[in-house]
Amino acid sequence: MAGFTYATLTTAIQNYTETDTNVLTATITDQFIENSELRILREVDSDNNRRYDTAKLVVNTRFIDTPTDALVIRSAQIVDSELADGNTNQERDFLQWRDTSFMSEFNPTAVTGVPKYYSWWDKNKIIVAPTPDQTYIIQLNYILKDPGLSSTNTT
Repeated sequence: MAGFTYATLTTAIQNYTETDTNVLTATITDQFIENSELRILREVDSDNNRRYDTAKLVVNTRFIDTPTDALVIRSAQIVDSELADGNTNQERDFLQWRDTSFMSEFNPTAVTGVPKYYSWWDKNKIIVAPTPDQTYIIQLNYILKDPGLSSTNTT
């Protein structure tokens, strides 16, 4: 849509709802727009919103930070980066997503090994189980949360 801006969208919302800025304040409109964008990002599997990031799983550490622009973690893989045999093909093992209650029950903190499971811990971290017994490279495949349309990002 050529010429589509925050101003034209908020005007269209006000016209559709037959109300004005006394009722639909900028705060309410911004939340409405953000919720709509998040729903679209979750439900539409768009290639241009896919991102990949790698991180190190540290020995005896169950948590890693998620990318700051991650909306949804689509998958996680342990990547064999050591390739001691000279083979150039990296082996990848997908981790299985589990609920945090499963993670707590399955993995008492003293149990270590190659991680098999992952879960969101909070909005900034994921947890893996079992706790890594050595350093591993993990690749997170996720959906990007672009900066959305708002009163501070108008185009």
